[in-house]
Amino acid sequence: MSVTEKPDPDPGLRTRLVDVGVDLLSREGVGALTLREIARRAGVSHGAPRRYFPTHLELLSAIAHRGFADLGALVTATPGDGTAGPRARLRELARVYMEFAADNPGMYELMFRHDLLESGHLRLRDTSLPLFGVLVDLVGQVRPGRDARSVAGALWANLHGVAQLWRWGSLQLATGSDDFAPLLRTVLDAHLGPEDDR
Repeated sequence: MSVTEKPDPDPGLRTRLVDVGVDLLSREGVGALTLREIARRAGVSHGAPRRYFPTHLELLSAIAHRGFADLGALVTATPGDGTAGPRARLRELARVYMEFAADNPGMYELMFRHDLLESGHLRLRDTSLPLFGVLVDLVGQVRPGRDARSVAGALWANLHGVAQLWRWGSLQLATGSDDFAPLLRTVLDAHLGPEDDR
């Protein structure tokens, strides 16, 4: 630290602001995530978050980053003991994605806001793109010789749509079922071919 630099008066405040934002998001949704409300709940002045997050977008990105880290931890744990094949791992990955979206609706909504992902200086893509890479790798193992990145993109878009419609209750109404497992099997078959066609 140079002589002119001032020490951070509260090195834990940045983490506390993100923690408060994550909690507020889970309780009240994306609309509640204002700098003023996060500061109030963190017990600091409304200007204090600007010391760590110069813009509202950067604070939202830090909160979304936490969501991607949590989803990444779930994805990393998905393969289990390593004996499952790529198709089984994709099935489990789809289930984990659906459950994450259902259990964390506010975070799920925030994580996929294009305006956050578009801002490269926020480095949110450093967390989100490796998750997509896992999907690309597994698709490539199941369907070698195809453009795994395009197939994975279409598969992810389909899963994302299923998760969103499931969160809204639309698919339960349309299918007459509270079990999303048949939908996931259908999505995988649509993009990867029937399971016995390997």
